[in-house]
Amino acid sequence: MSSITPAAVRHALLARDEIAIVDLRDEHSFAQAHPLFAAQLPPDRIAIEAALRFPRRDVPITLYDDGEGLVAAAQDTFRALGFADVRALEGGLAGWRDAGYELFADVNSYSKAFGELVEHRRRTPSLSADEVHALIEDNADIAILDARRFDEYATMSVPTGTSVPGAELVLSAPAIAPDPDTLIIVNCAGRTRSIIGTQSLVNAGLPNRVAALRNGTIGWTLAGKALDTGQQRRAPEVDRDAAEQARVRARQVSYRAGVKRIDSASLAALSGDSARTLYRFDVRQPEAYAAQHIPGFRNAPGGQLVQETDHFAPVRGARIVLADDLGARADMTASWLAQMGWEVYVLDGGFDGATERGAGPGFAPRGPEGRYKRPYEGTDNAAQAMQAYLDWEYGLVDQLARDGTHGFFVI
Repeated sequence: MSSITPAAVRHALLARDEIAIVDLRDEHSFAQAHPLFAAQLPPDRIAIEAALRFPRRDVPITLYDDGEGLVAAAQDTFRALGFADVRALEGGLAGWRDAGYELFADVNSYSKAFGELVEHRRRTPSLSADEVHALIEDNADIAILDARRFDEYATMSVPTGTSVPGAELVLSAPAIAPDPDTLIIVNCAGRTRSIIGTQSLVNAGLPNRVAALRNGTIGWTLAGKALDTGQQRRAPEVDRDAAEQARVRARQVSYRAGVKRIDSASLAALSGDSARTLYRFDVRQPEAYAAQHIPGFRNAPGGQLVQETDHFAPVRGARIVLADDLGARADMTASWLAQMGWEVYVLDGGFDGATERGAGPGFAPRGPEGRYKRPYEGTDNAAQAMQAYLDWEYGLVDQLARDGTHGFFVI
């Protein structure tokens, strides 16, 4: 069995070489401790997920467990699927720890750490649950925008809130709050998507005052406030003029972040580069994607792509191309991915040529076996678990500094 040292893996991350670090344990074990850029993939899901998550068959893949004996069989499975460069991490998780390298908890850890870094550096404005509740009680001129997936919003939501998934915010917020005197409040379940959503609107230069609901529905619940269930409010359709204004705002932000723009010919050139991994994502909502999408692009709604980058794009150092028929969603998503250290491009056009319909490439959802219970999901979480989760998030900026491999910057 070929192997690679923790030091060599860390060097690849620092050099921004392509590498995928794969944790073979179940999600609950993964959530207890893992390297910052590790992606979780249990052995029984390799044949189902590998082709989409690792598009290039000769990408360097590093496998590890924590003494469970999962690596040898997983290496055989990857090789049977045609993956040529699959190695074991020397010493497994313990080897990483013994080398003095940082271990992170929870899931989607580096996206969440990045969100904390954004708030730390930009002082992203926020309001407490008590302050927002008082504004609702006073019938103040506010608009509460929920940046999570619609199904999460429908499960539980802050009273009066409207579902506006993250990448849709710059496009839809002006339609929901056309009066610049309206205070816009962005929330999610915890912190990351509300921080990124709020800072997106600030970065895009909306005239409204914008603030995050501090600590999201977790903070709301810990403050003793009641959540709504089963709500169905969605953002209205935007007209052509509003879409163009959002496109201009978002493009200015992506330019500041160093995002590159390409046409279909340049996309073909990138696709033909067999030495580099290329991810192609359509960042619109699933309904829009199913109605029409560019062949070869997988659906990854922008807010979730920023939140769950380790799931959608586990090859650190790969290239990413984003598509969006209106532009603003791709540009805002790309601006965040660029700040997270990705080489990211936005495709200009593409929807006027051959397109496809339907759900597109994907894999069957995972079952409940070994799943990590998120402290911010559902309505039955213990207060102690929710507070512990918040305390963990508060410490992520310091962990990033100790780890030293992230390569993040904040515009």
